[in-house]
Formats: sequence, structure tokens, C-alpha cells
Amino acid sequence: MDHVLDDRSRSGAAVRIRTVDVSRPFTWLRRGWADFTRLRNMGMTYGVLIAIAGWVLLGLAWGATYLVPAFIGGFLLVAPFAAIGLYALAQQLESGGELSLSRADAAWRRNAGQIALFGLMLMLALLLWERTAAIVFALSFGGRVPDLGNLVGDVVFSGQHLPLLIAFTSAGAIYALAVFTLSVVSAPMLLDRPVDAITAALTSMRCCIANPAPMLVWAALIAILTAVGFATLMLGLVVIFPWLAFASWHAYRDLVE
Repeated sequence: MDHVLDDRSRSGAAVRIRTVDVSRPFTWLRRGWADFTRLRNMGMTYGVLIAIAGWVLLGLAWGATYLVPAFIGGFLLVAPFAAIGLYALAQQLESGGELSLSRADAAWRRNAGQIALFGLMLMLALLLWERTAAIVFALSFGGRVPDLGNLVGDVVFSGQHLPLLIAFTSAGAIYALAVFTLSVVSAPMLLDRPVDAITAALTSMRCCIANPAPMLVWAALIAILTAVGFATLMLGLVVIFPWLAFASWHAYRDLVE
């Protein structure tokens, strides 16, 4: 059953939201993988760039212990914006037109101002999360910072920092859930339609309200696959990032009529 929203795009058309089955996220993954196999070289080009950016940022964060887990969580906050070009490739494939990496890279210009505003919103969320992570670590350790090489053993498995783990995990989950709710279809929608960033964010939120169980499954799948990418020292992201981006395009197409 479709839900008709009151939100209207700049073209004046009402935005309609579909409800989907709880198993639908696995269909998005299958379709995303099919797109990836057809666009493997282009997709992996993006994946390599994302992995390199991850290595650079991780290197910059290495000197501050709290920044490493903060960066891992922050990646999920800004990933929708970083995948704009991949959404454009999926759109090209769907329309049956010429597949062009240069055209995909320039696709954001059709709605440049609103896409830039959306990116700014995600960047502010990332900065706020970084400050929150710094405060949690400062309150937990004071002037003593745990050694990065023993971070997991000292903090996770020692049993001495349970309040830190609870606070850090809870804060991260709240940030991730809020950003996911407001961005899960926002970036593809801004690329595909002449809508403003607020309309896209509200549409994304209403998709989650109309489909709570499927969207929780989708969020969990994104988190698990992204964790695999980090666990492989970013190498897994070469495949996982474009795969999830293509799957996210299909999620948008399924959820927003």
C-alpha cells in the first residue's frame, strides 16, 4: 500500500512513499550486486578512491586515540554523499543510456546547490560526532589516553571501562540512527529529482516511519558490511562501497515512487 506524503518537490509533484516487505533489503543487495558486476571497473574505481581516502584519514587520526573509533563511525555519516557518482552510474544503467564515468561525476551539477547543502549537513553531523567522541573519552580517561595499539584490549576486553563503552556505543547509535533516518534516500533523490535538501530529508524520514522493520534490517546490513570493509584494512571497501551504493539506489527506487 502506498502512502501519499504532503511534501512536494519544486516541480510540484507530490512525493509518494511505498511500503515494502521486511526481506526487501536483501533484494536491494542482490540488485546492487548485479549492477556492480556490470559496472565492476567503474565501481571499483570509486572503491579504490574511498579506500585511499580511508587510509589517509585513518593516518591523520592515528595520533589521537579517540579519533580512530570516531572516524569509523563518522564514515557511515558521510558515505551517502560520497556515493553520489555511483548513484549516477546506477541511474545511467537503469535508463539504458551510455555509461560514462565523467558524466556520472558531473551529475551532481543538475542540483548542485541542494546536494552541496546536504553534504554540509552531513559534515556538520560528522564534526558534532567527533566532538561528542572526544568528550566521552575525556570524561572517561581524563588526562590519560589509552595506547592505540592496545585500545581494544584496554577498553573493550579489560572490563574496566564499561561506562565508556556504553556511553560511546549509545551516542554513536543515536547519531547513526538520526543520520540514517534523514539520509537513507536523500542523496539519490537529490540526484534524481529537482527537490531541495529539506524535502529529501523529510522524505527519507517518512520512508523509515512507513517501513520501520525493513529499514532497521537495511541499517544493520550496511553497518555489518561496512565493518567488514574496515576489518580488512579498507581493502574490502573497494567492493563493498560501490555494492552498497548501487543497492541504495534500488532502495530509493523501491521506497519513493
